[in-house]
Amino acid sequence: MTNRKHNLSVQYMTRIAILGALSAILFMIEIPVVAFYKLDVSTLPALLGAFSMGPMAGLAILLIKDLFGMLHSSSMYVGELADFIMGAAFILPAALIYRRAKSRKTALIGMVAGTVCMIVVSVLVNWQIMIPFYMSAYGMPMEAVIGMAKKALPFVDTELKLLLFVTAPFNLLKGIVLSALTFLLYKRLSPLLHVKK
Repeated sequence: MTNRKHNLSVQYMTRIAILGALSAILFMIEIPVVAFYKLDVSTLPALLGAFSMGPMAGLAILLIKDLFGMLHSSSMYVGELADFIMGAAFILPAALIYRRAKSRKTALIGMVAGTVCMIVVSVLVNWQIMIPFYMSAYGMPMEAVIGMAKKALPFVDTELKLLLFVTAPFNLLKGIVLSALTFLLYKRLSPLLHVKK
């Protein structure tokens, strides 16, 4: 029994480490979208891990990614903190809902719920953490921050519009991309992701 538990623990930790490393690599690949918002799919391995091994495994993978991200951080670790908070807001509802009844339907419902939570949390995180950070660290007035988005969306002329018409839609796009990739890949990768008992 002790050996069996040890083997399960080793398999569990090995999968978390591999998915964490993959997530860290994906974290370095970003696609500029608008203003200072860049799309990446580094949360995907964490969501796959959360679905196959539970919410805590997903958070561990997310943590590994952001700790690696700190090694080459350009935001004094603030970006990595924000990424962890927003990633957790997406992963936890999705994994908790999926765990109750594992099916394609609950996976989809979970990812929709996770996307909604991520949008709400991202607006709050950008309002309270990221925008004040950019203003303080780079000496940027609010007009300059808004101006970055205004180049692409001329009607964005206030912080509220920035949050509602740039931050929220960007995270909706991110949630859709992550959900679509998870929906396509999870069943195919499932035998590799699950710990063999």
